[in-house]
Amino acid sequence: MTYTAIIKECEEGFYGYIQEIPEAMSQGKTIEELEENLKDALNVVIKDHIEESVKLNKGKKIIKKTILI
Repeated sequence: MTYTAIIKECEEGFYGYIQEIPEAMSQGKTIEELEENLKDALNVVIKDHIEESVKLNKGKKIIKKTILI
């Protein structure tokens, strides 16, 4: 799966977020630095979502299946 970065120039360099998951946001002095920071932010958000899902489903019988989009 690919994601779309929305990038805005600001005084400090560049600010951006992932369009499909807007809570994944970051900044960087260059677009390349921003891109790396957005990847890190996306990984953190996904990890947080997984941890929250585990908490919500603890003790419940669930089916877990991987899908390819």
